[in-house]
Amino acid sequence: MPVAPPSPSLKRLPPGTWVVLAWCGGMAVTFLLRLRLPGEWYPAMRPAAQFFRWDGLVHMALATALVPACGALLRRRPLPALVLGLAASVFGTLPLGVAEIPLPQFLAAEVAVFFIAAERPRGTGVVAVVMALATLGAHLAVRLMCGWPIGVSSETAVALTTVIAWLLGNSVRESREHAEELRARAATQAVSDERLRIARELHDMVAHSIGVIALQAGAARRVIDTQPERARDALGEIETAGRQTLSGLRRMLGGLRGPGQGRPAAPGPLETASLETAPLEPGAGLAGVDRLAATTTQAGVRVDVRRLGEPRPLPPEIDVSAYRIVQEAVTNVVRHAGTASCRVWIDYRDDEVRIEVLDDGRGGDSGEGYGLIGMRERVGVLHGTFAAGPRPEGGFRVEARLPVPAEVR
Repeated sequence: MPVAPPSPSLKRLPPGTWVVLAWCGGMAVTFLLRLRLPGEWYPAMRPAAQFFRWDGLVHMALATALVPACGALLRRRPLPALVLGLAASVFGTLPLGVAEIPLPQFLAAEVAVFFIAAERPRGTGVVAVVMALATLGAHLAVRLMCGWPIGVSSETAVALTTVIAWLLGNSVRESREHAEELRARAATQAVSDERLRIARELHDMVAHSIGVIALQAGAARRVIDTQPERARDALGEIETAGRQTLSGLRRMLGGLRGPGQGRPAAPGPLETASLETAPLEPGAGLAGVDRLAATTTQAGVRVDVRRLGEPRPLPPEIDVSAYRIVQEAVTNVVRHAGTASCRVWIDYRDDEVRIEVLDDGRGGDSGEGYGLIGMRERVGVLHGTFAAGPRPEGGFRVEARLPVPAEVR
């Protein structure tokens, strides 16, 4: 049977509030056990002589006053907060006339132990559970030294629930750390995969350029004696292709070479979202955006492509990367935005190409891929800037700015 997810309001309650609620619940049970409820011939527990006297009420009021202070300090100073919670359990037990600290009086301290174990380092959690167990043991030892009876079996049960609370909190902490480690590994793998894809595309571009150079060199060799002008033109094209290829190699390898060069900033929580890598056809560039838009529109999401400035030839690595960013951003819209349309802006500026993809869907809705990390990596390799996030008016926005080298402007 599926379990309903917890209410968002409950998930937002701070740990200190849960401590206070546990204390209030324990006090309510304490009073109910000492009252003859409907259908009972006698109370489940007989109240001590001081339970309803002024001194007993003062002890319970003092204990109740310590609990909110424990809750308020729990996040900032967990161990001092636990000391207050343990003191409240002792003061709350004094007017009961029992031989041990009962579970209802120790429940708030156990909740505090759970949150300390769940949210603090392992060492702090161990200290917290030892403090709680030491309080239980010290209470029995004092009673024993005073010649009073002690409830060893009942106190053992309370100690057992305290250890269980610590184990649960420690398990929550370990699960969270494991999940964070998995996310970090997945993000690292996504970056590595994207860099590998960039390297493959770079290989294809270089192979194409070398092929062009080889063809032009062969043509020049054949006509150099009979048609020197054609040979000169072919050599000029070889020079241009060689310079452009070398320039592209320097730009992209400068980013791929080391972890400190051309790397994007570390991804935020929003950037563990969106793309599963889609195949990229050879030679794709911004000229293929219209074809991409038509294919996506046929799939049910209308893509409106708008261009600003004068379209012009771009270096292959910039052209392919720009197309790739558009492709991945549109893929995210189709898979995660839940909208029927999006807009793609391609702005050809003097010194850069600006790409912007906007939608009106569920802004920032996270999938399970790492497309935004890949886009950021691709832009970082080209020494550009990248931004992605929800729009104030609703929807999601992806923007990339790819600088165009001065020699090809």
